[in-house]
Amino acid sequence: MRPTAFRSELEKLLADDVPHSDLTTEALGIGVLAGEMVFTARDPMVLAEAESAAALLDMSGCHVSLQVRSGDVLPQGSTILVAQGAATALHRGWKVAQTLIEAWSGVATATRAIVDAAKAASPHVVVACTRKNIPGTKSFAIRAVRAGGAVAHRLGLSETVLLFPEHRAFLPGEPLAETANRLRRAAPEKKLIIEATSVGDAIAAAEAGFDVIQTEKFSPPQVAKLIEELSASASRRPLIAAAGGITADNAAAYAHAGADILVTSSPYLARPRDVEVSIKLIAPSDVVRSV
Repeated sequence: MRPTAFRSELEKLLADDVPHSDLTTEALGIGVLAGEMVFTARDPMVLAEAESAAALLDMSGCHVSLQVRSGDVLPQGSTILVAQGAATALHRGWKVAQTLIEAWSGVATATRAIVDAAKAASPHVVVACTRKNIPGTKSFAIRAVRAGGAVAHRLGLSETVLLFPEHRAFLPGEPLAETANRLRRAAPEKKLIIEATSVGDAIAAAEAGFDVIQTEKFSPPQVAKLIEELSASASRRPLIAAAGGITADNAAAYAHAGADILVTSSPYLARPRDVEVSIKLIAPSDVVRSV
């Protein structure tokens, strides 16, 4: 059974698209006729939100057969799902289900491109996608980046300790080591992460005891220089998370430079992948009945 929160999200999507009734289908008088709808990958893609689309169509009154799973790499022409039901049910869920797969498969496909590029250079590097997704879409976004092989950088402000220069603006003159101790006392079970904007800042953060240094808009050579200096001087090297402008085009360079984590928001801006939808009339006796 799907979690209540998950079902509620899908119900809101349906209610937004069909707040009352499908006027066209009703006006034509075809609502009770039986049909079959097939979703096919028109673009190659890393599939995402197929299960959400199937659940939404099921909620609309269709019987759904899901042919593949989120995270699968689909060549062009692959069948994603087949849905059968009354015309009213098919048309009610059609566009929302299609759009879910198209939009989030775009995110998953872009994510996988970054992951593949990075791991070709360094098999142990981790790609982490930020919380800078479209407000209100977090659960969909997180599932999509996971389908693409990445992890969530931060699910929200309540989850992790990440010190920005914008925080330090309210602590004028406080030594960084004192700030680290303050954070460690307040959240002793959490790793301490800090954003650094220069190699010097990053070295100071390492000396202050931060666990992860997020290098904001460092070039790959700057990341390599930082790691070299830390390895030579620090007794314990913090993890290095390269952030700011990470894409499939430069992921390998950052991974090769030695970054442990690549932090990116770029998949959220990806072009949707195209899903073809075909609907045909079938005899009522041909409709698969769920048991």
